[in-house]
Amino acid sequence: MTGAEPHLPPARPHLKTTPDGRRLREVLTYSRRGSRFTPSQQESWDAHHEAWVIPDEAVDGDFRLDDWFGRGPAERDGLIIEIGSGIGEATAALAAARPTYDVLALEVWRPGVAHSLGLVAAAGADNVRFCSVDAVWFLEHVVAPGALNEVWTFFPDPWPKTRHHKRRLVTPPHAALVASRLVPGGTWRLATDWAEYAEQMQEVLDAEPALVGGRVERWADRPVTKFERKGLAVGRDIVDLAYVRR
Repeated sequence: MTGAEPHLPPARPHLKTTPDGRRLREVLTYSRRGSRFTPSQQESWDAHHEAWVIPDEAVDGDFRLDDWFGRGPAERDGLIIEIGSGIGEATAALAAARPTYDVLALEVWRPGVAHSLGLVAAAGADNVRFCSVDAVWFLEHVVAPGALNEVWTFFPDPWPKTRHHKRRLVTPPHAALVASRLVPGGTWRLATDWAEYAEQMQEVLDAEPALVGGRVERWADRPVTKFERKGLAVGRDIVDLAYVRR
């Protein structure tokens, strides 16, 4: 087999419907890209997905995230969620440096997950699990209030066209949701190379009463990724933000 399965399950497993059973069109913060793996991605997927990838359908029914990490809250220093892990460059480096934390990477692009598996394995970061379920849905339905020590959101899709701004991840409802899932003192770390989105992020997050923070110096722990280098190459400024749950 040289590619991913041809018909991927929906990234949002509980689709909203009308009372008469018709599916409602939902505004999501992402769009699925291609699902075909390169040979190296397929090799990484075959080697590691059974241990480190949570299937979409597994979150239905009686789901306990701790079961997938193999240790409970008493055996770890905390839980971190990364929203949009891409190809895993930051995921692997940051998780490897925090072996006493469980790191859940939410990424709907399966080739990116497959690539990430190889990087995570090379880094020895066996404290990472991946899932391709929509992050907003996952935070709403799976993560308990006050369960997260950190949330990482690096270079989310800026949805630059005005008519698509409603699809951006950082909106008032989503900011309130993330804040509610952080422990008091927990941090939401973000980065973007899109100036207008950075301004909107800060406006939204400054207005969320449960959070305090703003622009910060570049987080030294965050590695410079291929995506970030591309932004720098075309003259974009990288903006880092950090907000703490009151």
